[in-house]
Amino acid sequence: MNEGQRELTMGEALAEASAVLRSAGIDESRREAGSLLAHALKRDRTYILTHAERTLASRDLALFRHYVNRRARREPLQYITGHTEFYGLDFIVTPDVLIPRPETELVVDCALESLRANPAPLLCDVGTGSGCIIVALLNELKNARGVALDKSPAALAVAKLNATRHESLNRLQFVSADLFAALSSAAQFDIIVSNPPYVAEKDLPALQPEVREFEPRIALTPGRDELGVFRRLLADAPQFLRPDGYLVFEAGWNQHAAITELIDARRWTLLEVRRDLQGIPRTFRLQRKI
Repeated sequence: MNEGQRELTMGEALAEASAVLRSAGIDESRREAGSLLAHALKRDRTYILTHAERTLASRDLALFRHYVNRRARREPLQYITGHTEFYGLDFIVTPDVLIPRPETELVVDCALESLRANPAPLLCDVGTGSGCIIVALLNELKNARGVALDKSPAALAVAKLNATRHESLNRLQFVSADLFAALSSAAQFDIIVSNPPYVAEKDLPALQPEVREFEPRIALTPGRDELGVFRRLLADAPQFLRPDGYLVFEAGWNQHAAITELIDARRWTLLEVRRDLQGIPRTFRLQRKI
């Protein structure tokens, strides 16, 4: 992006940035340019839209151009701004965590429906990442408590920031662990939720560069066995659930049939597989059999 010293208005800077992002293959280049300018100025987007004729200070223009150049290299917008929205809440995100996706809100929806009659449930989030799922649940369930598991200490640090941000830190315990490895079987949860890594290693090259090159691989793929994490969840979760407890997890776009075959009907009742807005079977909701 041009680093010349000519003064630009906000409108001119946005037009320049939009062209740069568009040429880099960024969809919604104008909207993203607006978000980056708002971030550079520490203002909201409404201010940007209503002050198009204001001349930018040289330091603000330089910072804006720096952000635009990062985005043009396909670094995710959310990592540049350091936050994203999930379930109506603003979450801190860093390159240590997967960026929350809209389809993952289905996990929250299914969990809330499962817990409708429970006044004070105990929750467990396996592979919590940013903490978006369990923090969103605790925000809705004011008497709930939870345990957030992740084998990445850096991810847990981000989750703690988000729990603090949304006033649920005192109701959450954070544990560094690979799935349930650090838990005692005495823990009896009302529900276990998870958005585990499920992208097949062979499919990584086909992902968008924002995902493939910037998001943590540990949060994207379990390696060669894309179903391995689901086998472990389905095998191990019952010992940590109370009788009639629930397991809710997200899966990949092409994994519905394979995961359904993994479900042991002696241990689980498959209540539903909810589809996302694209019609893809996305979220499994199961109940432990007594």
